[in-house]
Amino acid sequence: MEINKFENLKINVQEIIDFIAAKKYTLAKSKLSETSDAFDELLDFTDVESELMEISRYQVLLKQLHRKINSES
Repeated sequence: MEINKFENLKINVQEIIDFIAAKKYTLAKSKLSETSDAFDELLDFTDVESELMEISRYQVLLKQLHRKINSES
C-alpha cells in the first residue's frame, strides 16, 4: 500500500472536520460517505499489520465524525 493513500485519507478527514466546523453538514455527510468508501477499499486490500493498525485509527475517527454529523444535523 502506498503512503499516498493514507495521505489522501488524512486530507479527506480534515475536510470533513472543516465542514463540520463550518456547520456545512450536507457537505460533511457527502465527504464522509466518499471517504468511507475509500476506507473500505483500503481495508479490503490490506494485510500488513502496521497498515491495519493505522486503518483502525481512522476507523474510530470516521465513526466519531459520523456520530457528530448525525447529532448536529
